[in-house]
Amino acid sequence: MKSLLPIRILYVIAAAYDGLLGLAFIVAAPQIYELTAITPPNHWGYIHFAAGVLVIFGLMFLLIALRPVENRNLVPFGVLLKVCYVSTVAWHAYQGDIPALWKYFAVADAAFFFLFLWSLVPLEKAAAAATAPGPKAG
Repeated sequence: MKSLLPIRILYVIAAAYDGLLGLAFIVAAPQIYELTAITPPNHWGYIHFAAGVLVIFGLMFLLIALRPVENRNLVPFGVLLKVCYVSTVAWHAYQGDIPALWKYFAVADAAFFFLFLWSLVPLEKAAAAATAPGPKAG
């Protein structure tokens, strides 16, 4: 069986990216908005909720990294997270101006989207190999 190390690394990176990004916006959202000259929302709760969701997904990606074959059923949720963010940013970019910061995150999430889809193939192959019956003793 091929090594799943590249997939484990992918999901560790995804866990760190989403988890740390979420934590940063929980802890320092006003400073991030000020530093990037983005007009903040009328209430920080909007940002803190979304940031908390990112932390939760970061934990999910860590679970995938630790047991990729067993937790491969979680990968589609990561794919949907990335579709949701990228499509939201793309729509608002199409409609008018959107801060560059959100576009940078969308580019990263688009890359994760394709990598997550790619990871499903070797994960399914590994799962099939793990459940395949062995040779019969004669």
